[in-house]
Amino acid sequence: MENRLQRIFLIMIRNRLSALFIASMLTAPTCYGVGTEWEIADEQSLQTFEPDVERTVINKPDIDTEDFEFGVSYGLLSVEDFGVGGVFVTRLAYHVSEQIFIEGIYGQSETDRTSFEILNATDLLTPDQRTYEYYNLSLGYNLLPGEVFFGPDLTFVSELYAVVGAGSTDFAGDQFFTLNFGVGYRLLLTDEIALHIDVRDHMFNIDLLGVDKTTHNIEITGGLTWFF
Repeated sequence: MENRLQRIFLIMIRNRLSALFIASMLTAPTCYGVGTEWEIADEQSLQTFEPDVERTVINKPDIDTEDFEFGVSYGLLSVEDFGVGGVFVTRLAYHVSEQIFIEGIYGQSETDRTSFEILNATDLLTPDQRTYEYYNLSLGYNLLPGEVFFGPDLTFVSELYAVVGAGSTDFAGDQFFTLNFGVGYRLLLTDEIALHIDVRDHMFNIDLLGVDKTTHNIEITGGLTWFF
């Protein structure tokens, strides 16, 4: 009788535990599968992160595509033995490529009396003969293209170039075969207008004072050119 009661009691406990387990399985949320309460909560808690990055707008220089360049310059010309005077220069250039250009130049200046003339109270040249004129044709090569920055928002395209050429100089009532070479700096202010600074040496042989020698006539000019 006692054993029978024990078996009945154990069966009741087992049934009770089974019912509790089944009830807990039906009411408890699952942690896997699609559409569960945990998954929905996780999706609601996710936030999309969009970085607030300010992009820098780069404006490429709108360089004129024309190949011809015309301009005028003014500066100083030191004529050996005849002092330093102002010089007016006009130029016409044709850009063969991005690196190479051909340039024709005409320049004019007025010279002073030499120290010999001043010491001896005499004039070797007439007023017309003191006018110094030259024509030359040069080959140019762009050495260092780059950019110049004026503050964070202002940028200009620039180029350092070298030139070498030959031509003719009218001076002292005669014409002289002249070689020239030098360097220049071009700053593109707009897509059509450029600022130029040039240093040139004009060399020719002269025997005006009784001695045949090669003279070096240094010229420094600055001006504007226009692409067309």
